[in-house]
Amino acid sequence: MRGALAAARLLLENVKFEHTIFALPFAYIGMVLAARGLPTLWQFFWITVAMASARTFAMSLNRLIDRELDRRNPRTRSRPIPSGRLSLGQVGLLAALSLAILALAAWLLTPLTFRLFPLALVFLVGYHYTKRFTWLSHYVLGITDAAAPMGAWIAVTNSMDLPAYLLGLAVASWIGGFDVIYACQDVEFDRANGLHSIPARFGIATGLWVARASHLVTALALIATGVVLGLGPVYYLGCLVAAALLAYENSLVKPDDLSRLNLAFFNVNGYLAVAVFGFTLAAVLLG
Repeated sequence: MRGALAAARLLLENVKFEHTIFALPFAYIGMVLAARGLPTLWQFFWITVAMASARTFAMSLNRLIDRELDRRNPRTRSRPIPSGRLSLGQVGLLAALSLAILALAAWLLTPLTFRLFPLALVFLVGYHYTKRFTWLSHYVLGITDAAAPMGAWIAVTNSMDLPAYLLGLAVASWIGGFDVIYACQDVEFDRANGLHSIPARFGIATGLWVARASHLVTALALIATGVVLGLGPVYYLGCLVAAALLAYENSLVKPDDLSRLNLAFFNVNGYLAVAVFGFTLAAVLLG
């Protein structure tokens, strides 16, 4: 029993399960905006299951595909697979189980959700390889995570509408931008190993400006969502909080000082996602 619990903890550590908080609140934002209030318990449950399983599948696959790179990178060689604490079979089994649960959730939500499942799978599998041939890999990851609010919208309405695209743009630019920031710490490793990123291709200073521009798009897309849906001042207060957090995140990292990168990446982004969801839910319920 103790061994099984230890293995389960390692599997959750391997996929950084706690980082689900980045994208899950945006799935809930898409959900409550599509429902213009609270969704059904069925929708809430299966959207949550779909999000958690999609991220677990993607991260498990990432650890399997990048295991040799992780073994060579001093920053990542202590991860469970390179360090030998988890086997490929254990991680592969978790990936397969997560994929099966994701397919079930898509099938149980709406017909359009299930029809679009193969397209989502292309991104969930394909984005891991993009850094091997394009410095736009950050935004492929962003588009992949944009499925959170867009998929939740479809799960409620069985349709794709303009607000869903705007929410997808907000998430794609947000995730893409902070992935650019995160890549700044691996510039030398990426260059030495033929991997592609915006900081490795154009330099850290340029990469940080690209991240700032991406996060400006995030703020504008969130505002545009409110305009299209006719949301009230509480929602726009949430947009202001999001913009302030994005500005703070970008201020923490400088070309010659990456010491606060983890604070920018892990803490601020978690606060941002939860705050935007909280203000959005309040705006919808009050509206």
